[in-house]
Amino acid sequence: MVRRDRFSLVGKVTDCHLYEGDGTRPIGAENVRVRHESRRVRLPDEVRAWRREVEEEEARKQAAGEPYRWNNPRFAVEGLTVSRTHAGEEPQVTLSLVDADYYDHLATARNLERPMADGTTLRGRYLEEADPVAAPSWMTCSFGVNVAVETGRDGKMLFARRSARAGGPNASRWNSSANEGLSAVHDLPSEGRISLHEVAYRALREELAVHRGDRVDLELLGFGLDVRNNQWAAFFRAVLDDLGEEDLRARWSRGVADKWEHDEFAFVPNEPEPVLDFIHRTEAWAPVAPALFYLALVRGAVRARGGDPEGRADVDDAERRVLDRHRSATR
Repeated sequence: MVRRDRFSLVGKVTDCHLYEGDGTRPIGAENVRVRHESRRVRLPDEVRAWRREVEEEEARKQAAGEPYRWNNPRFAVEGLTVSRTHAGEEPQVTLSLVDADYYDHLATARNLERPMADGTTLRGRYLEEADPVAAPSWMTCSFGVNVAVETGRDGKMLFARRSARAGGPNASRWNSSANEGLSAVHDLPSEGRISLHEVAYRALREELAVHRGDRVDLELLGFGLDVRNNQWAAFFRAVLDDLGEEDLRARWSRGVADKWEHDEFAFVPNEPEPVLDFIHRTEAWAPVAPALFYLALVRGAVRARGGDPEGRADVDDAERRVLDRHRSATR
């Protein structure tokens, strides 16, 4: 049985397994292949019955005027493979998808601890007693694109807290600056080529009012698996060259497409120690968020050193200083 390690940072052990990437180099868009096969994911009979329960419950909430989760076409992850180019040993990634929808995802996500007919649970059978990376596709009917945003004008890192109204397992938790689930409606163009970079741009536009006309330095840094909620995630770093906190808050005041999804933002000086100190002091994090911001810090430090991968050591040294300072304060 494969035991997948959990990402840890400033004393916090998360439920994120960092599958690919260490922040020292990006994964170029030309090295990411998304394969989509147009066929429906097959749910086991028990899970299909749970999906009907989800559909009936959400229909009841809608009819009663209560907040409900609407269904939309999504994708199930059949596989995520990573290799290296022959010459430069650059990472190459292939993401394989089939068709699913959001209720497929909720059927498993809401019932990971629910006993099945044989007495086992989905969590026990597929996430604890087996390699979670190899879980069947019907267990992974959602793929998240997460973006860490840095402002170029005033040098700050942006953190967002998901609102209680948005629901889901990360409600009222601090999360990435912006994130979106891969959607067949928005992200499957007529020519059929899915681009994770385009999904990241959509997240910036819909959640932060960052437009394609803005100068955005966007890099894909890695992939992780949220083993608590059983969801794959892509990690991006976005530097908004011409925007600062004041610019973004002014835009938000004039309206944002998905403004209701977040109820608080924090802008922190974009240096390793302040960012790591914020992560250490702040409770209730979404499982993948600390890994995302760590990769973004490392990438920033590497670029500040002119591409020297030893920039990662600068972030790790800052983590030690943060921990030492907090230990001294509690003595």
